[in-house]
Parts: sequence; structure tokens; C-alpha cells
Amino acid sequence: MTPYLSSPTPAGPLLAVDGLRVEYGSEGDPVVAVDGVGFTVSRGEVVAVVGESGSGKSTTAHAVIGLLSGSGRVTGGSVTFDGRRLDTLPERALEKLRGARIGLVPQDPTTSLNPVVRIGEQVAEVLRIHGLADRRTARIEALRILGEAGLDNPELRARQYPQDLSGGQRQRVLIGIALACRPDLVIADEPTSALDVTVQRRILDHLQARIAENGTAVLFITHDLGVAADRADRIVVMQHGRVVETGPARQVLSDPQHEYTRALIDAAPSLADAPVRPSHGASEPLLTVANVSKTFRIDRRTSLDAVENVSFEVSRGRTLSLVGESGSGKSTTARIAIRLETATSGQVSFDGRDITTLRGRELRALRRRAQIVHQNPYASLNPKLRIRDIVAEPLAAFGIGTRDDRARRVAELLDQVALSAAHLDRRPAELSGGQRQRVAIARALALQPELLVLDEPVSALDVSVQAQILDLLGELQTELGLAYLFISHDLAVVRQVSDDVAVMRSGEIVEFGTTTDIFDNPQHEYTRSLLDAIPGKAAHVR
Repeated sequence: MTPYLSSPTPAGPLLAVDGLRVEYGSEGDPVVAVDGVGFTVSRGEVVAVVGESGSGKSTTAHAVIGLLSGSGRVTGGSVTFDGRRLDTLPERALEKLRGARIGLVPQDPTTSLNPVVRIGEQVAEVLRIHGLADRRTARIEALRILGEAGLDNPELRARQYPQDLSGGQRQRVLIGIALACRPDLVIADEPTSALDVTVQRRILDHLQARIAENGTAVLFITHDLGVAADRADRIVVMQHGRVVETGPARQVLSDPQHEYTRALIDAAPSLADAPVRPSHGASEPLLTVANVSKTFRIDRRTSLDAVENVSFEVSRGRTLSLVGESGSGKSTTARIAIRLETATSGQVSFDGRDITTLRGRELRALRRRAQIVHQNPYASLNPKLRIRDIVAEPLAAFGIGTRDDRARRVAELLDQVALSAAHLDRRPAELSGGQRQRVAIARALALQPELLVLDEPVSALDVSVQAQILDLLGELQTELGLAYLFISHDLAVVRQVSDDVAVMRSGEIVEFGTTTDIFDNPQHEYTRSLLDAIPGKAAHVR
């Protein structure tokens, strides 16, 4: 995939960040978030700023346009746009630049759009604020912008509210708003991190085409080096608030000079070479799903077929991955498999026993043998409890052991997931995302289950933390003989962890096979489209 088209570059960069320093907190005891950062963006150029969460990349982007949150403030360096200092510009003058000459595509479309204002009005508002349309013409222009943003039926979408649209549609609205005034620079802050890879590719292709029409420059903030490889002319690598490496994208990715850059590349599933996964031999199936369907009743007249005639097996010590886009039915299938959801038809067997209609004590007994690790560690842990109590909770619920026995077991579990005793009395808010997910895994292992359902367990994590969690899961599977049902939309991750893969689309399995067969010889066009959408594939360098 080619980078964004560039227009001829006049003398001097469009954006110049020089020695930027940003602090939070009180002036007497400040926390330095960005320290001495410098880079340039020329007209028509795409510059990707990459790094893990906490590296300072989003803070840098927000400092450029004066949108630092809370106590954040620029305490050093300069930001110059088209020859004009922005860091010393009054707020009123900055407001005139934002949207008109500098557009912003924020990360989360769910929180970035007003839930009580119709989509068309939110687009029209930008045009009115900058004097590009009056109330009547702004509505007409809003329809044109929504159409250019790739939304079907703009007239209908304009009358809808954000919650009526999918994540991809909401992100298109934000792109439309950012480009409405044809700005000279667009800052795209993780614009697709919450989207499936196929939706991500369509959104970025659309953004690329729209920007190429106007020769707009882009400052692209991302933790995904695969996306940066596909989309950027130059890459700026940040760590701990500082720039550790910068250069042309292909040079940085093919010949990284800094150890942190090399670590990011090695941890990125879409850029790293596919690992040689140890062969897990065939064994008796632990979980069997046979001809399972699930229909949800929306109202008296409307129903939704979420899962249709799905069948597969998961054997002891092996990993089966269910892959597909959001809405494909994979998470519903996984919930049916461990009886968190009841199938409308079909049969589920666990260790040779039909569990489709289990109730009461027998269903509770199943909970000890099959556990789930959810996608978001920020939401799946009780924020009020200490870590020792969170991990011990399943043991207490099943009345296993004395208080001292449970305390010893919790210590063993934390050690098993590479957390120290120092974490025992902390609460989730005091841990990083990767540490929280380790806690969630420890809690799932407390009852010594035979099957773990892993529902997008690393999609909310940075690539390096993601790699650590995947390594941990591999070690635990080998050590404990666990069976995994792994749910993901990320085929680059799936290739690393799976023995077998089932590809789901619209509630059905459209292709099933070993990992090697699926990746090396995909038969279904939908599988091929998922593989083609893996970011960084076209720029694979290692």
C-alpha cells in the first residue's frame, strides 16, 4: 500500500516542533510528560509518531493545537505552524486555526461526538463556526461532506444520532468534520485503534484519498507500527517523553538504530516474522460445539440470527481461534460454549457430556472447569478491591480452602503470571493495562480450569505489552495443559497463538483449518480479505 501522495514542498516546514516540554501537576512538583521533543512536518507529508502508551505522543499532538487536558502546560520549546508560533498564541486565535487550518481526528468516536445532537448538525456546526456557510447552506454542505466521508445515504445519516451508527461510521463522521474546512494539517490521534482490521483499512484508505486531493499534511499518532509502515513518509519514535529515533519510514523499519525501535518492531505481530509454533498433537476433544444457532428477539416482529449452525472442537492443550469482524458472532459463540449464553438450537458438550441444558449445581460445577478472560482489563476488575481480593474471589465463592490457604494460592497465582507480592495490596487503578490483564488471567486460573475462553485479551494493549501477555499464555498452556478458545479480529495475533482457526462471518463459519492452511492457502474470499487487511503486510521488512 503506497503512502499518502505528497505535493511539492515549498521552503520551510508547515509544522515545526522544537525542544517541546510539557508538564502536568503543580509547578512545585511537576510531572514531565514531554521533554525536548522536536520534529517537522512538510506540506503534503505524512509523519507518524509511534510509541507505547505513556510515551508522550498524544500529549505532543494535543500541545501542538493547545488542547492539553487538566493541569497540562507547555513549559519549554516552541511550536510553529506556517511560520507562526502556536505555543504563545492567545486562545481566541487558536480557536480560529482549529478546524479551519488544523483538523483533528480524535481516537474515540464514541466520546468525541455529542450523543444528543444529530450527526448533520455536528458537521454543519464546524462550517458555521468558521464562517464558511450560513444555517441553510451548512445543512446542504453537511450532506455533501457526509457523502464524501463514505457514508451511505447521507440524508438518513444526517438525521441520526451517534449511537445509531457503527464505530466505523462514527469514525467517518469525525474524518468528515476534520476535513470539512480543507485544512492544511490534519492531526490523526489513533483514529482506528478501536476498529477491526478491515474497517481500519477502509477508513485509512478513505482518509488517504481525501488528503491526497488537497495535498494536506498529516501528523499521525499511533502505537501500531504496521499502520505506520503502510501510511507514513517519515516515522518519529517516542519513549518516555523523548524522541529516540526518526527518519524515513522504510529506513527506520528496515534498519532501526535504537534498541527501543527494534523492540517495537519485534513485538508488532504484523511486522515480525511468523513464529514457529510448537506442534500440539491431536488429543481427545474437551469442548464440542455442534450445529449451534442463536436468535435474539429484538421485539415482537423482529429477530436477529447472531449465530447459525456453527460446529467446532477444542482439544486439550490446543488453541482454536475464532476470527472475524465485529458482529460476526464470534463472542456470542464463545459465550454459548461455556454456557454464559443459551443456544436456540444445537448442542454443546464438555468432556463428553452434554451441557446445553445444564442448570443449578451442575452448571455451577462447570464454572470451575471453564473460565473467561475479557477484552478490557480496565472494566473487568472491580476497582474497589485490592488485587489479593480480586484473585481470591473465585476461591471464596466456591468455598475452597481456609483464609490462609487462599492467601497462599493467590501468591502462587501472581507468581505464575509474573507479578510480585508488591502488587497484592494495590488496586486496579494503580496498575498498567498489561498488569491488569495479568491479574485477570490469574483470577481465571484460580479454580484450575481446563478451558480458558480468551475474548480479545490483548486488543486493548500496546504491542510490546501484547507480546508479553501472548508469551505468558503460551507458557501457561504448556505448563498446565490448558485448552484455549481464542477470540480475535487480528489475524497477525491469531497466527502466533493458534493451532486451528475458524473464520466467522455473519454468524457462520465460512472456513476452518489449521493455522498453516488458513494463512498459506486461504480458500474463502472473506478470509483472503482479512489477511490482506493486516497492517504492515505490504511493508514487511524483517
